[in-house]
Amino acid sequence: MRLFARWTSWLVLPCVLMLRSAGAADGPIRVGIIGLDTSHVTAFTNGFKKAGEGSELAGVQVVAAYPGGSPDVDASRTRIAGFTQKLKDGGVEIVDSVEALLPKVDAILLESCDGRPHLKQARIVFAANEHAKHKLPMFIDKPIAASLADVLEIFRLAEASGTPCFTSSSLRYDPAIVALHDSEKYGSILGCDANSPCALEPHHPDLFWYGIHGVETLFTVMGPGCETVSCAATKETHFATGVWKDGRIGTFRGLRAGKEGYGVFVYGTKANGPCEPVKAGYDPLLAQIAKFFRTGKPPVSAAETIELVAFMQAASDSLQHHGEAIKISDVIAAARQENEHRK
Repeated sequence: MRLFARWTSWLVLPCVLMLRSAGAADGPIRVGIIGLDTSHVTAFTNGFKKAGEGSELAGVQVVAAYPGGSPDVDASRTRIAGFTQKLKDGGVEIVDSVEALLPKVDAILLESCDGRPHLKQARIVFAANEHAKHKLPMFIDKPIAASLADVLEIFRLAEASGTPCFTSSSLRYDPAIVALHDSEKYGSILGCDANSPCALEPHHPDLFWYGIHGVETLFTVMGPGCETVSCAATKETHFATGVWKDGRIGTFRGLRAGKEGYGVFVYGTKANGPCEPVKAGYDPLLAQIAKFFRTGKPPVSAAETIELVAFMQAASDSLQHHGEAIKISDVIAAARQENEHRK
């Protein structure tokens, strides 16, 4: 009976989605969460819930969620029950599959802390959107995936199905980091040294699990255009150097000892100096997500995200080649070839 129910859900799901008004973005937006094993699920749910009238976050509400979970990742296995119960206690409906979630919502937060199942979970959303009148926009939390090949496939399927989709660390929208773009103090940015905690997780390449925060900060300051990456690592530190096509150099220092903070040191046409995030919490990111859910326009391009992930993959490849500089273009080409072999 369970197989029959799952089969019939695939027959009716596209019909249900097609009947949903495309004008959902003009009224309250019902959000569904996939994956309840990260503190982001309660922080995001409460952030939208507490938003007052007139707030950029107002009119967005998490109404349903699918727990998911990865038994071989401690950060997932040990937290999923607690976060699931918290959402349930807060009035969020808990469902037993991604398929059961989709007809209940207007937008998706893919929050599973393990990047490995993201492609599989996202495929279900893409399949439902393919024939739907109203496309469910989807935000994919970090890490977007556990391989560059999966990232390329996620964005390929998103484009093919017409699914608005983006990913981002909250640090991209920290006010202090954003202000560096038009800084009277520093002028145009000539280089940047970014740092963040860089805990490792055995199922994810070096920087994918937590170094993503500092790498995202680096790309927020420097912008896209990185061509090569070299990397060195010890037990306590990862240090990756990127060379941009215009000759600028940006670095990422991943911290696993001492004071594990977030920040950047920028080199500008007017001045050089440090900048630390103002710790504005998640609201700046949630404002971007809410706007994205209403407009269907991703604030971060797929191309920039692919380059950012390729930077992390190139850093891992560099370590395997004794610190040799690895071309971003070669890393992306290898990932595309990997996907071709999958077919």
